Amino acid sequence: TDMQIACTREFLKYFGTFFGLAAVVLTTGHENPAVLLPILPLSFVFCYHYDMGYGTLLQRIKEAENILDTLSTLLELPKGPLTFEDLERIRISQSNFFIEK
Repeated sequence: TDMQIACTREFLKYFGTFFGLAAVVLTTGHENPAVLLPILPLSFVFCYHYDMGYGTLLQRIKEAENILDTLSTLLELPKGPLTFEDLERIRISQSNFFIEK
């Protein structure tokens, strides 16, 4: 996790510089508003990596462990777990389907 945060912060240095320069270049001296469109996806990428490196994204991702521990009943299949026999029955019925056609 520490390596991931460090890599994200390093990436953010370079991408932040690129994003800043691109935003300045795209916003100056252009009358066509369509030129500003690349700023939108670039801003999403920048915000995601900023949240990963300096925000709370990793804490929110770690919350998944809490969900697995406390709310595991919500993640169960409606008819219970699949067994080998269930899978074989599905496989045979699908193979018969393709042979009949």
